[in-house]
Amino acid sequence: MAHASATVAGTELRRTVRAVVGSRTKLLMVAVVALVVLGPITAVGLFLLPELGEQAAAASLTADTAVTVTEYVTGGVAVLWVFLVMMSIMRTVTTVADVDEPAFLLLSTAVRNTVVGIVAAETALYAAVLLPFTVLFAAAFASGAGTVLPVLVAPLLVALLLLTAIPVGFVVGIWVRHLITVYEPVARYRTLLFAAFWVVYFGAIATGGLNVVMWSLFTTLQTSPLGWPGHLLLVGVPGIEPSMVGIAGALAGSALLVGLTFVAGVPSAQRHWFADPARTDDEEIDEETSSDRLSTLLPGTVSRPVRTVAVTAIRRTKRAPIRLAYAGYPLLGALGFIQQIIESGTVPSFMAVMFCLYVVWAAGVLFTLNPLGDLGPALPAVITSTLTGRQAIRGRMLAGALVAVPLALLVSLAFGLVSPLSLEHTAALTAGTVVGAVVTPALAAGVGSAFPRFGSVKLTNKREAVMPSKTAFVVYTLAIALPAVSAVVLYLEAPELIAGFVSSVSAWTPLPDVSISARAITVGSWIVLIAGLLAPVVAYHYAVERFDWYALE
Repeated sequence: MAHASATVAGTELRRTVRAVVGSRTKLLMVAVVALVVLGPITAVGLFLLPELGEQAAAASLTADTAVTVTEYVTGGVAVLWVFLVMMSIMRTVTTVADVDEPAFLLLSTAVRNTVVGIVAAETALYAAVLLPFTVLFAAAFASGAGTVLPVLVAPLLVALLLLTAIPVGFVVGIWVRHLITVYEPVARYRTLLFAAFWVVYFGAIATGGLNVVMWSLFTTLQTSPLGWPGHLLLVGVPGIEPSMVGIAGALAGSALLVGLTFVAGVPSAQRHWFADPARTDDEEIDEETSSDRLSTLLPGTVSRPVRTVAVTAIRRTKRAPIRLAYAGYPLLGALGFIQQIIESGTVPSFMAVMFCLYVVWAAGVLFTLNPLGDLGPALPAVITSTLTGRQAIRGRMLAGALVAVPLALLVSLAFGLVSPLSLEHTAALTAGTVVGAVVTPALAAGVGSAFPRFGSVKLTNKREAVMPSKTAFVVYTLAIALPAVSAVVLYLEAPELIAGFVSSVSAWTPLPDVSISARAITVGSWIVLIAGLLAPVVAYHYAVERFDWYALE
């Protein structure tokens, strides 16, 4: 059993590491997280912890202070355990429970060995991230406190949390995945459930509700069994007497919890892995019915080929909505602004414009930023058919307009009316957003035809989809952002202010002085703005020609 479980764990670890190392995008994301998130936290921790260690060793803590420290440590440890469980549940639902090559793995060894190996691999992955930082922070505190105990007990605490949290998350996660993939009443609406979950999650972050929940857990779980492992960490804090009963209870409870989770995890995994996925007999009927309803929305002047391309593009996206996950990435950066809007009760004018600009941007990326690559295996058949480039590109543009124009109208009116903008400016914002939602698909079609991507990329460890290329994303975004910035500069009559700012910044630096006239900025802004207005027309004709003359290699 031990050899088989170790083999499964080693294989899962190699696959996970290979998936990260073999992807430049994932390596870049890891580097960004390490630099932007973990870097500042590490720097602050290494700066403060030695001083805290010195204060703990030098000062005789009062009874009230000792109680406060104990509450903060036990509450923090309990919240950390809950966080690890939630992370384990999410990874189990999305990745871990969907084993690679199940026909081989589940027949070559017992399910018990597979469960032990997978949980061990997950535990090792979390430990590889948490333990180095734990040892580093513990060593920093120990250097100030003058004792080696923090370096010894902190890794033990992390190991205790991981050995209990990961199995619990696995058991809960595998039942959640079973419900959304096997149990038909839930599986039928799993896309809506996923969307609702992420809306609630990001809504809780934006509104501050997540902070309220975390603080409630922090205060409630301090004296619960989940906080008992915190007393193990208190062993390394001078001047505080940890509860030996709490430590004994944590060790005994952890051993019991691990045993119970594996007793429940093995039959749960067996039930899920050997079950048939849910199938609904009326999927094709519903799809055809929805396609017919969509066709009736199109005007009668639309030719049949264009109508077919538009309906097919929307239908394929409905089948696999994860293909549009990239369109929502910019909204992650708006969470802080949403929280500010909720707290202030009003929408700043610039935020109304930014959200409308996002809708205009999204209108192009929905269906037209990769017109050739999105065809996938059907590319040779479509290229050699009687479908012309004009029909193909217009069909995708029509699909984007059908989805984006109503959204543009709703968003622009809503944000315009709740913001300080006047009715005239709201009307102008609405008209500009709607026109932009119609025009940007043409711009995206040309950019996507110039920089296509034909291969699929991994959105998760288990899900792949054909996405536009990074170059297309960057070029398309700049083609919208630069004219928009130029329009703002001209509207605010800011060239003189910009010229003065450039001169001031240049004077502060040791580099040679850089001077630029306000007239040059004005002329440049007009050139960029006019080029941006003409770009969709040029891009549309290029996309048509590219489709008509595309040669298979």
